[in-house]
Amino acid sequence: MFLHLGLTVSLLLLLLEAGVSAISREKREYENGDKYLLGVGKADVTGPVVEIGMMGYASLDQKGTGLRQRIFSRAFVVGNVDKPSERFVYVIADLQSGDTAIRNGVLEKLQSLYGDLYTQSNVALVGTHSHAGPGAWLNYLLPQVTTLGFDSQSYTAIVEGIVRSIQRAHESTTTGYLSLGKGLIQDANVNRSPYAYEANPEAERSRYEAIGGEVDKEMTVLTFKKEDGTPMGLLNWFPVHGTSLYLNNTLIAGDNKGAAALSLEKDIGGSFVAGFSQANVGDTSPNTLGPICQDTGLECKYEDSTCDGKAQQCMGRGPAFRISDTESCRIIGEKQYQGAKNIYQSTQTPVAGDDGVVRSFHTFVDFGAPYKFKLSNGSEATTCKAALGFGFAGGTTDGPGAFDFTQNDPGAPKNPFWLLVRNLLRTPGADQVKCHEPKPILLDVGEMDTPYPWSPNIVDIQLLRIGQLAIIVSPGEATTMSGRRWRAAVTDELDKLGIVSKDDSWTVLGGPGNSYTHYIATPEEYSIQRYEGASTMYGQHTLDAYIDLSRKYARYLAASLPSEPIPAGPSPPINTNNSISFITGVVQDSPPIGKKFGQVLTDVQTSYSKGQTATAVFVGANPRNNLRLEGTYAAVEKNDGGSWTRVRDDTDWNLVYKWKRTEGLTGQSQVTISWTIENPTTAGTYRIRYYGDSKALIGGKITAFEGVSGSFTVA
Repeated sequence: MFLHLGLTVSLLLLLLEAGVSAISREKREYENGDKYLLGVGKADVTGPVVEIGMMGYASLDQKGTGLRQRIFSRAFVVGNVDKPSERFVYVIADLQSGDTAIRNGVLEKLQSLYGDLYTQSNVALVGTHSHAGPGAWLNYLLPQVTTLGFDSQSYTAIVEGIVRSIQRAHESTTTGYLSLGKGLIQDANVNRSPYAYEANPEAERSRYEAIGGEVDKEMTVLTFKKEDGTPMGLLNWFPVHGTSLYLNNTLIAGDNKGAAALSLEKDIGGSFVAGFSQANVGDTSPNTLGPICQDTGLECKYEDSTCDGKAQQCMGRGPAFRISDTESCRIIGEKQYQGAKNIYQSTQTPVAGDDGVVRSFHTFVDFGAPYKFKLSNGSEATTCKAALGFGFAGGTTDGPGAFDFTQNDPGAPKNPFWLLVRNLLRTPGADQVKCHEPKPILLDVGEMDTPYPWSPNIVDIQLLRIGQLAIIVSPGEATTMSGRRWRAAVTDELDKLGIVSKDDSWTVLGGPGNSYTHYIATPEEYSIQRYEGASTMYGQHTLDAYIDLSRKYARYLAASLPSEPIPAGPSPPINTNNSISFITGVVQDSPPIGKKFGQVLTDVQTSYSKGQTATAVFVGANPRNNLRLEGTYAAVEKNDGGSWTRVRDDTDWNLVYKWKRTEGLTGQSQVTISWTIENPTTAGTYRIRYYGDSKALIGGKITAFEGVSGSFTVA
């Protein structure tokens, strides 16, 4: 009897313990939010760093001459634990934007690797909007003009790098939890078109004073952690243009967001991946001290950012403009890195909703058809075939335009001579002119298809959702107020449909993604026709059309999907196989007579102090011979008891690789590697190593070589 009683008591205690354990586990999982399949991955996408036009400022003169910091693709996979095929991947790459041809190439390779697991619906490809990367990889003719066409090496490096980052994210997937946090990042962005921003209703503007007023200063951070709490990575959204490095910069880099990402990854260490995504970036600038007339030191004209009637001298100033744009870039990157880290380390909100359901949708819509819809007041609205206005050629205070083009040029252009020039390319018809009013059309790109389309008329519409977080993937650069209206509309629609309560909702906007459709200004900003309005390609109702489509398809973010599939829409043209190129390849490399590749021409000094720059010059070869993806052109090595250990490489901001052709016919060149020695550097003995690859004239064989400087001490 006592034995049975003892067994009974023991069983009751075991059941009680199991129950408590189950309750505790359920409580812990509830506190952590819903469980997801999570994966993160990172890969090098650094294309040719010399002799290729750079992408962002659209300047024929801005060609790469070397490398400041490698650029990367970072992929974040989120999947449903109970239904692993239900997933999406958000890719943030150190590129000017997403692109139709790049995304198509990525999807084709993913199809061959994973079948239908990654598709149009669930792959989002967003650029950090850096203006410091190689160009010549975009799908349409207009952005190819200033890079002398399309370059397959540049394109392939990006496609293969993005796929590699997704593969690594896919292979790292494990169960884990997501959480959200917010915080203000001060002194990292300003509005470069405040005159246009002020055209928006005052009552609307006043609602956003707490998060920055003229720009959004709020960063949203999504943290990825394994089930055991091990950190995997984070993805954040914060709007600031990738224009810290000016138009005269010719060293490849990821600008401020690329620098921020690498800094945070090195700080946390291990395999941690940090994605710094853009948000409503359109009218933001990292040049936080504002614009000034460089020739006189006076303020620029407020309405159109001119100096004595011209735009060229009106330039924005970064926080360290008296030192260099490079230092300003480092500072803006540092502010984002430290801001993201602080939010990451603070108390966060678990991601939860619908027991871990993951939703995504994508469709193509032809805005040139046009797309017709009703505005909120019931009136009819329509989009237009793409066109860019005269204010587009006026540029911005981050990169002023040419000739006598200016911003804020609505109605008839100030100089009718440019109408004659415009008409040599294409004269827009009366319907197109009326559709775009009050924009005076400079480039009627949506109706220019020779030799292939100049700009997209077909746009991407894509939204993603996990729990209470909705992600808008914008194909263009939404201005500050455009992003706010778009986010608010999606939040309202999800609440109206009962998908996510407005009180719990987090809605972010990432872009420019999947394609590049220039800018998305509000109708009020459009009427001013500063750069952002003039670059809003589909007319004054561009933003309204994106909002209408987001509302229309928001039901596809519900846990219970509609019975009818979302329409795929018309496919955009892919121009990779018929793109023009006037870019010449590498013919040969040769060393000077009596020299060999990698030989030191100018050696380092024997000693340096912290803050000084160690420099070595080598007999070089064209780096286009080998992109050295996942590798390095330059390295600093430290002597540790007789053996040399690499302590710096191409991912370090202060180690700079420069290439210079010294003789064209025989292909002679020099490479200069310089290391600005940081204050925390450990005292010791160091040397610089150069990794190069030469091309033979006959047969074209590529041969790797190395060069090593003399050793030097750092006190």
